[in-house]
Amino acid sequence: MANVIDKINAKQINPNVPEFRVGDTVVVDVKIVEGKRERIQAFEGLVIAKRGGSVNETFTVRKVSSGVGVERIFPVNSPKIAKITVVRKGMVRRAKLNFLRGLVGQYRIKERRSK
Repeated sequence: MANVIDKINAKQINPNVPEFRVGDTVVVDVKIVEGKRERIQAFEGLVIAKRGGSVNETFTVRKVSSGVGVERIFPVNSPKIAKITVVRKGMVRRAKLNFLRGLVGQYRIKERRSK
């Protein structure tokens, strides 16, 4: 029975997802349907959390828009996600950056250097 479930899950996993971690700044291109038309809208922000695994993996992106913090939770393997682009690689020491919600002003994250 487990083999059947694994085969179904393997078909649903998106192979075009880049490697990114918590602390990275990403641009998520989301497909939005308005009536009969479909367009792509970019959502750029900081990845503050990742959870789950395999098909159920999700990540939370936070940005500040007009002085108001906006967060969206995206399923990694969703067909509504057109593309994920990593803009900056951040170096953080935590798995969840929930403390950023309470901070006022600017918080700097050091850049992670690739080896």
